[in-house]
Amino acid sequence: MYAFEVASDSKPDLYSDVLSAIDAITAGEPDAVANMANTAAILWEYLPDLNWAGFYRTIGDELVLGPFMGKAACIRIPIGKGVCGTAAATSATQLVEDVYAFPGHIACDAASRSELVVPILAGGRVIAVIDLDSPTPARFDAEDAAGVEAIARMLSDRVNA
Repeated sequence: MYAFEVASDSKPDLYSDVLSAIDAITAGEPDAVANMANTAAILWEYLPDLNWAGFYRTIGDELVLGPFMGKAACIRIPIGKGVCGTAAATSATQLVEDVYAFPGHIACDAASRSELVVPILAGGRVIAVIDLDSPTPARFDAEDAAGVEAIARMLSDRVNA
């Protein structure tokens, strides 16, 4: 059993503790799926106001659903389409305050109103994206982006299957 001490006094403290928890549970584990699954579970448990937390893996010219927490999701997303596909195509974080204002948004869950997608890079290419959805408009901000980007950097060699 794993038990983590996660403070929520401030976003920097929250993300520092979440990063430490993910580091502790993925360090030394060579299985990418196991590491994605445990990371999704930690994000789901400790980040407030989410309705989806998980991964899409880059396979060929599309993103394919990976481990996640939340409602059943879109299985395949073409690179360059929707928020996740845009993050993969540009290798850049996508922080979307209102998904319905995002051109080409793919609605896997109609309850989602805001989204944060962070690419995971290894060897200069996007190997996966971390996708967080919230039912609250403008739920995510620059501190959330920075926190999840730190997680993505740490995971780059732990989810590269």
